[in-house]
This record gives sequence, structure tokens and C-alpha cells, in this order.
Amino acid sequence: MTDDFYMKRALRLAKRGERWVSPNPMVGAVIVKDGRIIAEGRHRRFGGPHAEIEAINHAKEPIEGATIYVTLEPCCHYGKTPPCVEAIIDRRPARLVIGTVDPNPFVAGGGISALHCAEIETTVGIMGEACKELNERFFKFITTGIPFVTLKFAQTLDGRIATATHQSRWISSPDSRSFTHSLRSIHDAILVGAGTVMHDDPELTVRHVRGRNPMRIVVDSCLQLPLEAKVLKMQESAPTIIAANGRADPEKLKRLQDKGVETLIVDEDSKGRVDIKKLLVELGKRQVSSLLVEGGAAIITSFLKEKLADRLVIIVAPKILGRGIEAVAELGIKSMDDAIRLACRKVYRKGEDIVIDCRPVRQ
Repeated sequence: MTDDFYMKRALRLAKRGERWVSPNPMVGAVIVKDGRIIAEGRHRRFGGPHAEIEAINHAKEPIEGATIYVTLEPCCHYGKTPPCVEAIIDRRPARLVIGTVDPNPFVAGGGISALHCAEIETTVGIMGEACKELNERFFKFITTGIPFVTLKFAQTLDGRIATATHQSRWISSPDSRSFTHSLRSIHDAILVGAGTVMHDDPELTVRHVRGRNPMRIVVDSCLQLPLEAKVLKMQESAPTIIAANGRADPEKLKRLQDKGVETLIVDEDSKGRVDIKKLLVELGKRQVSSLLVEGGAAIITSFLKEKLADRLVIIVAPKILGRGIEAVAELGIKSMDDAIRLACRKVYRKGEDIVIDCRPVRQ
């Protein structure tokens, strides 16, 4: 079997931790000896054993002389767990095959250097792009301190996210709505504007799939949302942060705090609204490594205009509304040359809908 074969197996293992390991990366490990897989491991939960350690602990025979395949460079620092590289060196494998270097400043080649110093043969870059893509959310956060932002919305074929009377249930199919819950489960937080809360009163929780509830963020500059809104309930299992500006009513701030809802005062932008760039910085300080933005139109437009989206997931339903609420409002683009260009990663069906999964092309 080739190195690619075993690395693909490690990638599949790593992916299984997607809903549970954040803000850590997803990592998988496979140990091979004499052409046999003798152990496998993956990082299962944040704070739990790393993939390499789980694989080592599962091995039924000595690892000395074996080859260890791991999707991400082994850590070399003390965090929630001891350094993985020390445990690996102690077992004296013949070779380590690493998918990609860990960009974490506490690692960043340190694990590889330690392996070289221990005279363990090390190969780096096997299926490197796939390994980087797997952890794109972690890579963005660990290198910038700002969450990876996924912009998701469902629209009709003519680009509407609601009727002219703001009615939006349901544009997308049941399959697409289950898919949306899957997206929620793999992000640390979900963000909407106050308008979405007032018109739709969503819970913003994970219900149709297994996974953790994301932290709920509502951008509400002047604290307009009603105190009985669903997002203000279930604070123990799905905490909510209301992002407002300095003009927010102090009495309403206190009433929200009395309900166990955190309020975050963020500087205003040039239009007197919450500055979303500064909001992202504040969320990063709270270890929010990934953020799913679900709208409405003003929020979607702001993230696109400020070039803050790292990924777009657009669900297109085979429906036409005519007049209605546009998914994206005025961006100030006057020339086709200035249009936001997107690179499609995947296009596929969910029920009767089409899902377009793409990334902005940075120019």
C-alpha cells in the first residue's frame, strides 16, 4: 500500500471528530507495521487525547520500527495534554508521515524538528492540500485570532430570501434544513441580525442531527429584539451573546443580563451599526474559531462588502417569488470587473434544492 492510501484512512478518521474537537483541529493517525495496520486513533473531543496518543494506546504490539501516519504535525508543547512528539519518540517508530505542518505558533515545525533530532525519518506533505482543507477553520483562526466565517443562506431561483412581507418559511426543502443543522453543529457560533430574530423567531440550535449547539450571536445595535425571543432561552445548553453599540438602553441591557444573556458592547461603524470587524476580534478572544452567518440580508451584505466571508454555502430552491427580499443588497459595485468572484468547491443536490459550496477568490 502507498503513503496516500494510509493518509486517506487517517483523513477519514480525523473527519469523524468534526463536531466535537473545536477549537482544536481534527486529526487522525494510523500505525502500520510490516504492511499491517496495527492501530488507529483520532482526536475525539476537545481536551481529550490527541490522535497519535489514542493510536499508540490502541496498539497491541510494540510500535518500534513501525510507520505512523498523521494528518497534522504532532504537537511539541504542553496544553490540555502533554506533547505528542515526546510519546512518539519514546516508542521509536522507524518513520513518521505527516500530512501538513501545524501553523500553531507553539508548534509550527517544532514537532518535526524534534523528530529529526531523534533521528526518526520524517516525510511531510503527503496529501498536504487535503489535510489543510480538512482544517481550514482551525488554520484561519490559529493564524489570525479571527473566526473562520461561513456565510450560508437559502434563496429562490430569482435570488430572494423572503417574500415582500418577510415570510421565508420555507424556501428550502426538509433535506436542506437538516443540512443547515449539520452546518450549525460544526461551527462554534452562529450569527444573525436582529431583523431575522424579530421576523422568524428562530431557536438557532442543532436539532435534526447529533452535535453540539453553537453559541448564538445576535447583532442588535440598539437592542430591539423582544425579551421573549427564543434565542434568549436555553442559555445553559446554547448561550447567547447580544452584540450592541454604546447607545443601547441600559435598562434593557440589565434585563437581558438578568436572564443570563451576555451583552457585548462593540464600537460603531461609519453608519452607526455594530462594527462587525471588531465583533469578530472579540469573538476570537472568546475562542470562537468558526462562525456560521445565517442572515438576514443586511448582515449577509455587510460580511460580503467587508470581505469577511471565508466560505459561502448557498442553497438555491427551484422557486420564483418575483418581488421580495434580496439575499444580497447594494455592494457598491459599478463594474463587472469588480464583482466578487467565487471558486466553487462543490455543487450538489439536497432534496429538490441545489447547494453551491464556494470560496471567495481573493484578488
